[in-house]
Amino acid sequence: MNTIEIEKRYSTLAETECCLSCGGAINLSEPKPGEVCIDLGCGKGSDLIRLREAVGEEGLVYGVDVSDGMLAKAAKNIEKFGYTNVRLVRSELEQIQLESRTADLIISNCTINHAQDKRRVWAEIKRVLKKGGRFVVSDIYSSAPVPAEYANDPAAVAECWAGAITKDEYMTILQETGFKDIAIVEESKPYEKGKITVSSFTVSGHTSTCNCGS
Repeated sequence: MNTIEIEKRYSTLAETECCLSCGGAINLSEPKPGEVCIDLGCGKGSDLIRLREAVGEEGLVYGVDVSDGMLAKAAKNIEKFGYTNVRLVRSELEQIQLESRTADLIISNCTINHAQDKRRVWAEIKRVLKKGGRFVVSDIYSSAPVPAEYANDPAAVAECWAGAITKDEYMTILQETGFKDIAIVEESKPYEKGKITVSSFTVSGHTSTCNCGS
């Protein structure tokens, strides 16, 4: 990820009241009591609190983010509830600092588009999920390939638009990574974002339950 620009932008936004998400993965994810859940790009921690409320005392919730400012804000917000089974992890998405087969559920909201190597991010998601584990991810895709002048601009990528890839490329990555039952569960009409046209969508899927290497 473009760590420096992400840190700069999101540590500043951590102290604002703005909405940072392009979707509502948490609303479609159905976390269950006792599950282990991960929020990639957890931001200020509002979804971590909702996940913790769903999984209860027997579950476990991890919030992963690359922004020190966001993690600090999340820690303060979680502390207000006294939860001891919510853990914060500073990590880039291309190399998630968690053990393999940790999670029953992974959610994310408008975060993966920031990653330069999205194929590697999705490989990491698959690695961290348990057998039969599932993901519900909200993100954006571009209506056409993003011109290199923007796609290679760390500041534009940090603004949550220039890192977008096309829908076909996005779905191909999911399929080639080996996820099962991939589905688009909600999708917006195209809209202008920065210098390009994008759509917001939420996609779901799961890993295989067999021992066949999937």
